[in-house]
Amino acid sequence: MKSFERNRGDSSDALLIGIYEISKVLGASLDLDKSLHDVLNILSSYLDMRHGVVLLDDGDAALSFAAVTGMTLRAARDGALEYPVAEARKVLDSGSPLVVPDAQDEPALAPYVSDCLNLLEDEGAAFLAVPIRTSDRPFGVLSVLRPLPEGVPQLLQRDQRFLSMVATLIGQSVRLHGKVLADRGQLLEDNARLSKQVVKIKAGAPVRGLEDVVGGSEAMRRVFAQVQQAAPSKATVLLRGESGTGKEMIAQAIHQLSPRVAKPFIKVNCAALSESVLESELFGHEKGAFTGAVSERKGRFELANGGTLFLDEIGDISASFQSKLLRALQEGEFERVGGSRTLKVDVRLVAATNRNLEQAVSKGEFRADLYYRLNVVPIFLPPLRERVGDIPLLASHFLDQFNRENGRNVGITQKAISIMQRCKFPGNVRELQNCIWRTATMTPGEVIDEIDLSCRRDLCLSSTLWGGKLPGAIPVPEPAFAEVPPLSPPPPPAAPPPLPVEADEVPAAFAASSDAAALTQREILVQAMERCGWVQAKAARLLGLTPRQIGYALKKHNVEIRQL
Repeated sequence: MKSFERNRGDSSDALLIGIYEISKVLGASLDLDKSLHDVLNILSSYLDMRHGVVLLDDGDAALSFAAVTGMTLRAARDGALEYPVAEARKVLDSGSPLVVPDAQDEPALAPYVSDCLNLLEDEGAAFLAVPIRTSDRPFGVLSVLRPLPEGVPQLLQRDQRFLSMVATLIGQSVRLHGKVLADRGQLLEDNARLSKQVVKIKAGAPVRGLEDVVGGSEAMRRVFAQVQQAAPSKATVLLRGESGTGKEMIAQAIHQLSPRVAKPFIKVNCAALSESVLESELFGHEKGAFTGAVSERKGRFELANGGTLFLDEIGDISASFQSKLLRALQEGEFERVGGSRTLKVDVRLVAATNRNLEQAVSKGEFRADLYYRLNVVPIFLPPLRERVGDIPLLASHFLDQFNRENGRNVGITQKAISIMQRCKFPGNVRELQNCIWRTATMTPGEVIDEIDLSCRRDLCLSSTLWGGKLPGAIPVPEPAFAEVPPLSPPPPPAAPPPLPVEADEVPAAFAASSDAAALTQREILVQAMERCGWVQAKAARLLGLTPRQIGYALKKHNVEIRQL
């Protein structure tokens, strides 16, 4: 019986079956310990290669047991197996197989062989060890004991080649297992990061669709909550707010958060088109409907079918077009320009306006029935002056955009941010964005400071919209020297003349001085320059003027700039 089993183990069929079974085992599970143990069992069952051992480099220049047969892995690691680790180390270091035909006669191997095998008198035992590798450098060793009858050492060369193939399969599985563990670690890390983001979302941070809407103020949190509440429904949403408050972005967010997200989001600016063009844009036209209509054209209502249609500046459409729009909104049907066929669509409407529609309705400028059809879910977007706390976030966001698009690394100081927070920005977020981009473009250095802002140099052109100055901005006084009469010699001390400047115009830095009233404008100017080391910007701040005004005064009074 034993001879039959040996003959079976020596056959080429057994080798093929062994490779096949080993490949199935290594590809069937990600449990590396179990797979390696099953491989050793196959070697023992099919090929009479007993007491297989797999050792792997533990990363600290030491070999550790990864799989054994005949005992538990823990027992082997605890020293119950007298394994010749030194011989395995030679295989690992050299990268070459080790074949010892009469292992029981070798002092380094005899204790291990006698401990593992009960050999008959006519038998010998061979020790075979091959390196485990996937590239040039081995990272493990596979070894077996092979009981052999006398006179058949020729089997050992074949067995060594076979074990080398098995070691290659084991090496690939070990590498794959390591990659899976690394990927699993990355997934766990990503899951932890996403969990933190979920906590932030539950705490009130913007969710999907609202990522680009920057704001953490109470006013914007109310808007976020209303958007999330209204978005899943089919109700018409009317966005109210001043120009530049981000109504189009909120409309996009409503679409992104709705069940229609996979369908089109179509937008039309009603104020930018004449009535005839707007009708064609919204409802489409038939071929030949008017001059230039050379082909049939679908309108925005058709293009938005199943999705969302955003009508911006809805309050600016004409009275005659309001009735046409009302029918399309109420019935969901319309005819193309020049056509008679009625088309029906399923469109979710989001409209926006910066006008006072209630006032327009009372004056007869806007149809009341259209107003009620639009004003289903009103959402009011606050102006920037009512969300001053968001200005640092918005400024940082726009500055990041500028840096990305222009390949720069411009920063901004807290003083500059504070100046911005004191401006009411009549153009709202759009004006703030323009301010950031304009200042970043014109700043010679890499940091925006307060002196770089247009309002600090009396160059803010939008201030003309507010009567020459921005309400809420830093006051920019008129030049104190512009309307002063020509200078005359100072009068005798007994009869002091009127002050050369009004009392409330005397700079605070000199108001406490007993000699302030006796100083001329030129003397005040020179003293301020001397105190500030002849730096015009500092002197301007000391006197409450702008750099442009201080330069004008120096030129007018012929004050020579000293170089210190």
